[in-house]
Amino acid sequence: MFTGIIEALGTIARIETASSSARISIASKQLDLNDVKLGDSIAVSGPCLTVVEFSSEVFVVDVSSETLAKTTIGKKKIGDSVNLEKAMRLSDRLGGHIVSGHVDGVGSVIERTKLDGYVKFKIQSPIELAKYIAAKGSVCVDGISLTVNAVEGATFELMIIPHTLKETTLGDARPGHEVNLEIDIVARYLEQLLVNSNPQLTENLSMEMLKRAGFE
Repeated sequence: MFTGIIEALGTIARIETASSSARISIASKQLDLNDVKLGDSIAVSGPCLTVVEFSSEVFVVDVSSETLAKTTIGKKKIGDSVNLEKAMRLSDRLGGHIVSGHVDGVGSVIERTKLDGYVKFKIQSPIELAKYIAAKGSVCVDGISLTVNAVEGATFELMIIPHTLKETTLGDARPGHEVNLEIDIVARYLEQLLVNSNPQLTENLSMEMLKRAGFE
């Protein structure tokens, strides 16, 4: 599990492709790898990936065909920047929200507006994820825990502070930039609970359904 609080930026240093998978080397002078062991999990711009090799400033991950096809990792090139977070420990502060590292879909930046030192982003999500994204709720964008400012259909707005712009890949994100999205894990399990407890509920969860079920 992760918190969505990015620890460091990394750079894609090497990509070795196979018929349906890839082995990717990621370099980072910022990420402390002293406590990393083989088999540990590191979130790389969202997806949780397993460390198969590492040195003082580089770690290597194997990426499955599913991850290559369903996230932006499959489109990364050598030299591209990525957000990095090691798996959380039980003693860590939960500064963001609970993040699983399982990407639900890929969205796209459709608007970037500078407001003082802040930047407002409008992001288009896949239509099937829109029902899970709520104003003032949490969403994980490229591994970053963020608060949703507003929602309109399948489009949602984020207000990004200067620190996040400086310390993550969002600082360089422009319209057309694709991002990995992970919905709030609470929304995912709440829908599953409601649907399984009431067969009449369809997968089209709505605020009205939640109210009828007693969630005010």
